[in-house]
Amino acid sequence: MGMTMTQKILAAHAGLDSVVPGQLIEANIDLALANDITGPVAIRELKKADMDKVFDRTKVALVMDHFAPNKDIKSAEQCKECRDFARKHDIVNFFDVGRMGVEHALLPEQGIVASGDVIIGADSHTCTYGALGAFSTGVGSTDCAAGIATGKAWFRVPSAIKFNLTGKLSPWVSGKDVILYIIGMIGVDGALYQSMEFQGEGIASLSMDDRFSIANMAIEAGAKNGIFPVDEKTIEYMKGRAQHEPVVFAADDDAEYERVIDIDLSTVSSTVAAPHLPENTKPVTEFADVKIDQAVIGSCTNGRIEDMRIAAEILKGRKVADGVRAIVMPATQEVELQCIREGLAEIFIEAGAIISTPTCGPCLGGHMGILAAGERAISTTNRNFVGRMGHVESEVYLSSPAVAAASAITGYITDPASL
Repeated sequence: MGMTMTQKILAAHAGLDSVVPGQLIEANIDLALANDITGPVAIRELKKADMDKVFDRTKVALVMDHFAPNKDIKSAEQCKECRDFARKHDIVNFFDVGRMGVEHALLPEQGIVASGDVIIGADSHTCTYGALGAFSTGVGSTDCAAGIATGKAWFRVPSAIKFNLTGKLSPWVSGKDVILYIIGMIGVDGALYQSMEFQGEGIASLSMDDRFSIANMAIEAGAKNGIFPVDEKTIEYMKGRAQHEPVVFAADDDAEYERVIDIDLSTVSSTVAAPHLPENTKPVTEFADVKIDQAVIGSCTNGRIEDMRIAAEILKGRKVADGVRAIVMPATQEVELQCIREGLAEIFIEAGAIISTPTCGPCLGGHMGILAAGERAISTTNRNFVGRMGHVESEVYLSSPAVAAASAITGYITDPASL
């Protein structure tokens, strides 16, 4: 029996000729990742187990992004705990204020992850790196601690769903719309502990930023991971970035899938997810009467340079509506610097938006844009659960950067094609 792309990567890292769905394996990992929320938990678990060590100081990453720059004493203490650990063990990939970014945008940008890798992260959106053709998945802080110490992790090999993509996206439609459309189709548990494997001629038309956005939200469908084949765009993206040699895996022609879902990208429209689940999706045109108080453009899902450019194209020469707070959050300092150099920062500010330092910020109810009771936000983030961005009586609508920028201008959820 043939293997899927994910199964091939796992078999190689477990030292096995083949694996089958449901099989329990122990695999060598290429990276263990934690942030300023999950990192301290993992560090404490290591100390409790008398395993205060790292298996390879070049294969552990600690990224201060959720509450950094520190918003209060507690967050300062958590970051200090990570800083002390990184200093003690001479962690190469430690990222803090001045060298920072949202982890799932930062690590691909810096070439720390590459195709063929097995990556675990104490953050559910670690699945982002599947855009590069890697197996990457979120784990608990205890499992992450074990990975940091031993360089190994256990997995139950997932079965897979094949998404066969054809056609091309329409103007103003992006990878974010595609994944929202898919989650709306299959539900938040539609791919539970399965691998979402994207294939088809339509992939060639998707940018790397589109693919990162899609893979990032595989977890919102309950998936173990999302993964894309390695093509010329992937190779080009990794060229000059990858800090180690990428390895390319491809699914066998006779690989078995639980089901195959065909999606013509040309039929996907700008899509919005209503509170309080990412599966509550409808075309943007069905939300025209929804008034907003805040628009957030950024996060590990949509804070890359392509997202910034799209938002700037819509905001240029226009003004944010009265009563709307527009917050633009470049995902890394490199992206922020590009925004400055390309004049995008000037466009944002002249439109009446603000630019934040790279941070997860309000995505998880952290800081830099918390909602009060009764307030409503349109956001390019990945979750809209009750209280996700602040008060339990606030609401978050998920969208693409194009929709968020257009909505900031009108004060209502707006189809960018209508401007």
